[in-house]
Amino acid sequence: MVVPIRDDVIRLGQFLKLANLIDSGSEAKAVIADGLVQVNGEVETRRGRQLRADDVVTVGGQSARVTAEA
Repeated sequence: MVVPIRDDVIRLGQFLKLANLIDSGSEAKAVIADGLVQVNGEVETRRGRQLRADDVVTVGGQSARVTAEA
């Protein structure tokens, strides 16, 4: 799945909601804290991690790629 963002960067917690990989901010906090989120193949535990175009986020076997909005 490809998910466009308006700005140059987006925080991981926000992106998880935007990409519909999770349902709420509290769920984002939980899955990130539990080490269930990967960014570019590496476990990420910082909810404020800045994502840029071409970063790939994976949760529960579902992946989404960050792209710049056209």
